[in-house]
Amino acid sequence: MSAIRGARERARIEVTAAIKDEARKQLAAEGAAKLSLRAVARELGMVSSALYRYFPSRDELLTALIVDAYDSVGEAAEHAHRTAVEETAEADAPGRPAAGKSPAPERPAATEPPASASASTPTPAPAPASASASARPGGHLACWVAVACAVREWALEHPHEYALIYGSPVPGYTAPQATIGPASRVPYVLMAVVEDAQRQEGLALPPLAEELRPEAERLAADLAPGLPPAVVAPFVAAWAQLFGLLSFELFGQFNHVVEEREVFFRQAVTELARTVGLLGGRK
Repeated sequence: MSAIRGARERARIEVTAAIKDEARKQLAAEGAAKLSLRAVARELGMVSSALYRYFPSRDELLTALIVDAYDSVGEAAEHAHRTAVEETAEADAPGRPAAGKSPAPERPAATEPPASASASTPTPAPAPASASASARPGGHLACWVAVACAVREWALEHPHEYALIYGSPVPGYTAPQATIGPASRVPYVLMAVVEDAQRQEGLALPPLAEELRPEAERLAADLAPGLPPAVVAPFVAAWAQLFGLLSFELFGQFNHVVEEREVFFRQAVTELARTVGLLGGRK
């Protein structure tokens, strides 16, 4: 019996993946507003009633695609954070050659394969790798930029999934609670960088206007009790501006305006990091 159940579960996983793959093709061709379960079933050679056993409604299929997209970009951000921390730790390791001396040849570092995206259940944001190694001068700033660039790379590689989660709302669709955890993964990684910087490198506290203080204190209490309100308010603004930069690039607003887009993006997110108090070196 267990073998039969295992075969059925594998078959269900395969069919679910095929449904979502076909739905992503529809997103690319028609946009989320025109996603149709009947069209997906037709392309897969299924009857609609069979597809409804996997996704009872268009909204449930949309939710699964949204969770997958948030988890995918979240994994990219978390992987970039871990890699940046590991590279900084390696650079600071005892026995490293002094500046100006050529290091011995090293074997290529093994790359970590990205974890597979979640299907349709919320994924709590895992605790990002400790950034204690990032306490070298400018280390946290470098981590911030690395995470932002990883998000940009993901967006350029998955423009239709990016549009699904950061583009215009889908008419008639309201995102359920299941999307909140996955949607929090990228901001939590960036917030972890700022929190680690506060503990080890210090933050250059930005000024806080008195009229904004009540809202900043509320944001700090809700989102990051360990950070000063003067940091949390510009952090929320920086988070929004990060995705504003990406949306301008992906949706064509930078056409005939910005040519060196990667250089422009790196400089822009570096300045965003400074608005939340990240330092280019120790105080």
